[in-house]
Amino acid sequence: MVRKLKNIELNRPDVDEFRKTQKSGIVLMLDNVRSLHNVGSLFRTGDAMKIEKLWLCGITGTPPHREIHKTALGAEASVLWEYTSIALEVAESYKRQGYCIVALEQTDRSLDIREFKNTGQKILIILGNEVSGVSEALLQVCDVILEIPQFGTKHSFNVSVTGAIALWEISRKEI
Repeated sequence: MVRKLKNIELNRPDVDEFRKTQKSGIVLMLDNVRSLHNVGSLFRTGDAMKIEKLWLCGITGTPPHREIHKTALGAEASVLWEYTSIALEVAESYKRQGYCIVALEQTDRSLDIREFKNTGQKILIILGNEVSGVSEALLQVCDVILEIPQFGTKHSFNVSVTGAIALWEISRKEI
């Protein structure tokens, strides 16, 4: 008989312990993400994947907010985050620091995410607005633009799903 594990059996760190642990070397940027539920979901995914930091840019909402907390389930307390109105300045700063700047977007130069090879370099992953995607200006500073293959009638995944797939796929290759 299969038995589900209780939360206590999962041996997860508390918030203070989590903040002291070594992170993945991945920074996530949300630029102009409208839905606070998507923001909360990406906080939670960021916690699960031990991201270094979450940047909330442009019109993206910030904690504390009831709608963010509803999907983050407290991850807004464990994940280091910062807000700026201008995402481009942050991306350029990380590029100068030697990070690989990666956007998730459908372009004429997008690389299938399954083909992306990380050489151990730190990464800034950019996710854009739910309707208009990553801005043209941000795309121009990217080292790589990744696309997640899809096979149905819709043009894209939800931004929180895209972020989860990207964080998993990129982190998986570093193990």
